[in-house]
Amino acid sequence: MAKCGNKKTIILGVVGLLLVAFGVVLVFMVPVIMKQQVEKNVRIDPSSGFAYEMWRDLPVPFFMSIYLFNVVNPKEVLLGEKPRLEERGPYVYRERKQKTNITFHENGTVSFVELRTLHFDREKSIGSENDTICIPNIIVLISSMMTKDRSSFVRFILNAAFIGFEQGAFMNRTVNEILWGYSDPFLDFVATIVPNALPFKGKFGLFADFNNSNSGVFTVDTGVNDISKVQMVETWNGLKEVTFWNSEEANMINGTAGQMWPPFRTPSQPLEFYSPDACRSLSLVYEKEESYRGIPTYRYTAPSYLFANGSDYPPNEGFCPCVASGVMNVSSCRLNAPLFLSFPHFYNADPVFVNAVDGLHPSEEEHSLFLDLHPLTGIPMNCSIKMQLSLFTNAVSGITVLGEIKPVILPILWFSESGYLDGPVYNTYYNTLVMLPTVLDYLQYVFIALGLCFILVASVLPFVNQEKCCLFWTSSKKFDENNDLTKAQKEKLTGSNGIVLLEAKL
Repeated sequence: MAKCGNKKTIILGVVGLLLVAFGVVLVFMVPVIMKQQVEKNVRIDPSSGFAYEMWRDLPVPFFMSIYLFNVVNPKEVLLGEKPRLEERGPYVYRERKQKTNITFHENGTVSFVELRTLHFDREKSIGSENDTICIPNIIVLISSMMTKDRSSFVRFILNAAFIGFEQGAFMNRTVNEILWGYSDPFLDFVATIVPNALPFKGKFGLFADFNNSNSGVFTVDTGVNDISKVQMVETWNGLKEVTFWNSEEANMINGTAGQMWPPFRTPSQPLEFYSPDACRSLSLVYEKEESYRGIPTYRYTAPSYLFANGSDYPPNEGFCPCVASGVMNVSSCRLNAPLFLSFPHFYNADPVFVNAVDGLHPSEEEHSLFLDLHPLTGIPMNCSIKMQLSLFTNAVSGITVLGEIKPVILPILWFSESGYLDGPVYNTYYNTLVMLPTVLDYLQYVFIALGLCFILVASVLPFVNQEKCCLFWTSSKKFDENNDLTKAQKEKLTGSNGIVLLEAKL
């Protein structure tokens, strides 16, 4: 019997099998390649490339947008009426964060100090730093509240000083003075009669210690030994826990420094970070899947119980003494100054705070915070962290300049610290950690599909290209010697017994 073979069929079949095999190998290898690529780029290692440079000196746009509350009716407030507030701003500052004093340790950790500088951006701002705002006289209110339990003689001297230095319960100052500081002879006087009464020295401004400053010495895990611990804080200023609060859980320093997190995140894992400004660890929770300019992200937001009191959320009992839910008393880490943190406009807080003043309009869209994280790498793509600073005001016996101010937690300002991946950093990140994995992911299935097509073609090709099918049978007729067949053909068609094999073409 003759064989009907085709070299093309064999080649196509072999190539198809190889393509399928390569595609199947990629199915198993792509996750391994991606894991290695991610680990290489997110660990804190000078040899890890652009990720280390990005960690050391964040080359992405960061902005601090500050909104101040102008007190419209200060005279009426002194008579016991409800404060009416008018929001002014935003006053926008471009922010730069750069790590210095970077020191690697043998135990797989690294210490650093992060310098923070801000520059006013007039084009993005609504108003200038020369705008005049009427705000509570924080020096007067804080020093008064901090002497309410002292002798009447101390309060008498303090009240006389207020009058002598022409200090009232409210003051008109420029935005620049309110934020970055102003000098006042009264500050030296207060520091003399009530040592350590004020949570600042010399020049006073709400953000005077914020610009050209740092947030302490962080020591974090590099991830070289265990990638699941990368960026996790080991100590802050040499401490493994703080002493501001009333429980071990509240004092714990958890999570990262708030800029990056370990890779390979799942929705069930909260984002924890330690905030020196809030004097505590904070936790964000997964809300939904999002996308930032083609990069898949998880959106994290603050849980409603973040600033809840101990009655509504027992784990927060350690942060008390508390008032109604929605604001956090930070006096214990601000030299007992009656300051409170919350979300802007008392969003997510007990309505009692909003109703105590006029002019607040809490909105989820405008006043909730969010952070969009690339779950594969643990790097934020887009974020906006929003907080409000408020001051407790109340009349104090013997301090006449406070009049009949009713007890109220009065908002002073709120700010939004925002940043997003952009420019060359975004392009490098997108190409290296998004496009490359996507191409490899699709490529594996392309190889498998192409290989199967080759195998299919190789299977049907013999039937499509076959010109003839040979049918053979025997005959008793002797072979005709006069036939024009060649010798080779004769040998082929003549059996050993002389019987002719006849061929028929179909």
